[in-house]
Amino acid sequence: MNGFLKWFFVFISEILKGFAMIFTGLWNGLIQIFNFENYINIFKDYSVEFGVVGWILSVLAIIIVAAIFGLVVFLIVMWIRKYIRFRHSIVSDEDIIEELGSLQRQVLKLTREKDEIMAMKVAQIGIPQGVTAASGGYYIPQGAGAAEGALPAEAAGAEGEAMPSSDGIVHTNDIRFSKLIEVDKFYKNYIPPEYNNDITLSGICEAYRFFACSRMHLYYDIKTIRLFIAGMASTKLIILQGISGTGKTSLPYSFGKFLQRDTTIASVQPSWRDRTELFGYFNEFTKNFNETEVLKRIYSSSYNDDINFILLDEMNIARVEYYFAEMLSILEMPNADEWKLDLVPNVWSTDPENLDGGMLRIPQNIWYIGTANNDDSTFAISDKVYDRAQPINLDAKGIAFDAPDTPPMNLSFSHLNGLFNEAFERYPISQETHKKLKQLDLWVIEKLRVAFGNRILKQMNLFVPVYVACGGEELDGVDYVLATKIFRKFESLNLAMLRDELKELCTYLQKLFGKNSMKESIEYLERLQKLF
Repeated sequence: MNGFLKWFFVFISEILKGFAMIFTGLWNGLIQIFNFENYINIFKDYSVEFGVVGWILSVLAIIIVAAIFGLVVFLIVMWIRKYIRFRHSIVSDEDIIEELGSLQRQVLKLTREKDEIMAMKVAQIGIPQGVTAASGGYYIPQGAGAAEGALPAEAAGAEGEAMPSSDGIVHTNDIRFSKLIEVDKFYKNYIPPEYNNDITLSGICEAYRFFACSRMHLYYDIKTIRLFIAGMASTKLIILQGISGTGKTSLPYSFGKFLQRDTTIASVQPSWRDRTELFGYFNEFTKNFNETEVLKRIYSSSYNDDINFILLDEMNIARVEYYFAEMLSILEMPNADEWKLDLVPNVWSTDPENLDGGMLRIPQNIWYIGTANNDDSTFAISDKVYDRAQPINLDAKGIAFDAPDTPPMNLSFSHLNGLFNEAFERYPISQETHKKLKQLDLWVIEKLRVAFGNRILKQMNLFVPVYVACGGEELDGVDYVLATKIFRKFESLNLAMLRDELKELCTYLQKLFGKNSMKESIEYLERLQKLF
């Protein structure tokens, strides 16, 4: 123990001597620089030998050196002042930010208090029990008579006032869905266009690719278009993901132009927390429904046989589960007749014709296309969303090519849906491929504890036949679904401990499906090995 203490004392002493030498050297250097007495003595010793030229040069030398000293001191002073101002500015900015945060919290508190006060005022208006007042219209529940909750006779007799009803409808002259009423008026005299019902799925892919090139100067690989069409067959929600500038937003936008039905674009905001930002909400004070363009497009789609797109641009800049959760649940229902979105709790006599008891029917001829960037400003898309969607990766800019001038076309949903059903019958996944998928499923469960979900297999059985009908190969379609829907789940595993298993999986895929197949999946798995 004594030996250790002696060594430790000497060891620390040597380190401290080093620091002492640093500070001593700096101090001695500063003393040497500003030792003016020494400079004077040196000048006296040598000035006796100066001639006229020597005196002139010595004076100039002293002036230059003094100027350099003065400049150095000036720069040091300016730097110190600038640093002090900079620090003061930072402190001031921090104070301002803190004050803004405090004011924002006060505003939120006052807003909540205002809402509570307004709610209390509404409750104190004096609405009789069992009677609902809505913008001048009165509603008496079925079975209510002249007893409790009944209205005086004069309340129903004046012109322009709502009449009591026993069928559960609020009779009023006020309109709360102005935009949807405009849609009703438009489609009263609507004449549908002549649709091109002779084109095939491969013809649609080629025609759109040439249209995008010749008319909009957008260049897409034919595989990307096949994936997009196949994704439409497998799900109503498609996610276009990848780096910026690869045409994620342009693809659904230009496809709408190609079909002569402009895509409705909803730019997602970071503040979106619930469905009201997307579908609107009923304002209890103005008695109007704040309608959005998305709501209007969904409603109008129930009137036509067109192919309709709604684009959720930058969909993951807010949490998708917050504002799109209800729609995800609706689209999951197997019976399309149950696809309804509850908008208002009661029915007015002036409500739009296609509302069903205050509920909006979600038509089959509409798709929701989301674009997603993966960076620090966005949220990760959860498995719940990915499982219900078909992701399409756009990781490279399109290469320009020459194409003949191709005009837009009119394509009906009925014809497109018929083409999908025809593809399901003509190009189902082969029994051999199904057998290999089962073997792969068992291998992945054993090695990585990840299983193929029934939902994903169902989507694969819809995706692959349409991909083949569009001109692709069966294994390429299976490969893409495996890479984007199943192997993507590996990111949630501890991949640093599973590198050997991932290598084995790459080898097993080539052994199972063929040496030159499953390129998409193998490239993705190799990228995972490099990242983790």
